[in-house]
Amino acid sequence: MTKLPPRTGTFRSLAIYNYRLWAGGALVSNVGTWMQRVAQDWLVLTQLTHNNASAVGVVMALQFGPQMLMLPFSGFAADFFDRRKLLMLTQAGMGFCALGLGLLTISGLVELWHVYVFAFLHGCTAAFDAPARQTFVSDLVGEADLPNAVALNSTSFNAARMVGPALAGLLIAGVGTGWAFLANAVSFGGVLCSLLFLRVEDLHRNRRAVRAPGGFVAGFRYVWSRPDLRAILLMLFLIGTFGMNFSIFISTMAVTAFHAGAETFGLLSSMMAVGTISGALLAAGRERPRIELLLIGSAMFAVGCTLAALMPNYWLFGLALVVIGVSALTVTNSSNSLMQLSTEPAMRGRVMAIRLAIALGGTPIGAPVVGWVADRFGPRWALGVGAAAGLAGAIVMIHYLARHRRLRLHIAGGRLRVSMDEGEAFSLPR
Repeated sequence: MTKLPPRTGTFRSLAIYNYRLWAGGALVSNVGTWMQRVAQDWLVLTQLTHNNASAVGVVMALQFGPQMLMLPFSGFAADFFDRRKLLMLTQAGMGFCALGLGLLTISGLVELWHVYVFAFLHGCTAAFDAPARQTFVSDLVGEADLPNAVALNSTSFNAARMVGPALAGLLIAGVGTGWAFLANAVSFGGVLCSLLFLRVEDLHRNRRAVRAPGGFVAGFRYVWSRPDLRAILLMLFLIGTFGMNFSIFISTMAVTAFHAGAETFGLLSSMMAVGTISGALLAAGRERPRIELLLIGSAMFAVGCTLAALMPNYWLFGLALVVIGVSALTVTNSSNSLMQLSTEPAMRGRVMAIRLAIALGGTPIGAPVVGWVADRFGPRWALGVGAAAGLAGAIVMIHYLARHRRLRLHIAGGRLRVSMDEGEAFSLPR
C-alpha cells in the first residue's frame, strides 16, 4: 500500500472528517460559552451588585476552583473512560446549568447566590469535561496532526470569542441578560450532535489507563520526574492565577475607567479575540511547538498588561488587549501541545488534568486578590498584577532553559541570537 505524504498547511486537520465535524459543533458551542461569560459578568457587576469586582472574582473562583478539587478523579476519568461518551455527559450537564440560570434571570428571581451555585456546578462538570476534551483531540486526528488540531481548536474558541461577546452585548441591551444564558444552553446542541455523528471506527484509540491503586499519585510522580513539565506548570500557575483574570480586567476597565455600556463592554472582549485568533493561526502554521515560545509569550504578556494599564482611552486599551490576546494564546497553546506530545498516551489525561488544575485551579486564589486590588486601588493596578505575573513566568522559563538546555546569548550576523541544546535556536529582531 502506498504511504500517503503527511498533510501540510494551516488548516490541514480539517481534511479529517471527524475533526471537521467536531470543529463545527465546537464553534457553535463556543459562541454560546462566550455569550454566557459576558452576560454572567455583566449580571453580577451591574445588576446584582454595584460594580463589585470582588463578586466577579468570587464567581470566577467558584467556576474554576473545581479544576483543583476534582483533580483526583477528572484526569483518571479522561484516561480510563470512553472520552466520547464522557463528553456527551459533561456537555449536556453544562447545558442544563446554563438553562437553569437563564430561566431564573428571565423570571426576575435571580440573586447573587444563585449565580454562585450555578458557577460551582458548571465548574464541577467542566473539571471532567476539560481534560477529556483536550485529550480527545488526539483520538480525532492522531499524533502527527495533534499540534495543528490543538491550534485550530484555539482558533475556533477565539473566533467565537470575537463573535460571542458582541452578540451578548447586543442581546443584553435588546432583550435582557437571561436570553444570553438560554442561547448558550441551546448552543451545546452543536457539540452533542457532532459527537453523536462521529465515525467511531475512524477514531485513533490510544491505550487506556489501567484501574489500579495510586493512579492519581502516579500522575504527580510522572510530572515531578520531568523538569520541563515542572517549569511549564509553574509558569502556567503564575500567569493563570494572577494574569488571566480577563473577566475582571475588561469588565472593571469598561465600567469604571471608561464608563461604557453593555454593547461596548462586549466589543472590548471581541477586540481581545482578534489577538487570540492571530496567535492561534500562527500556532496552527507551525509544524511543531517549541519550548522557547513559552518564554516569548510570557514576556509579551507582561508587556501587554503594562500597556493596557497605561492606555488613556477605550480604543487604545482595545489595541493593548490584542497584544495580550496573542501572548496568552501563545502560552496556552504551546504548553498544551508540548505537554500532550511529550507525555505517554496512558498518562495524558492525568497530566492534562494537572495542567488545567494548575492553570485554572489557581483562580480561587488569584481572582479574589485581583478583584480586591481593582476595588481598592483601581483596575489599572489590577492589570499591573497581571504584568508582574507574566514577568515572573518569563523568569521561570529563563531559569529552566539556562539550567537544563544551556540557554546562550551571542551575536551573529549583526543580530542577537539565542541558542540552546538539541539544535533549537531562534532570532530576536534588531
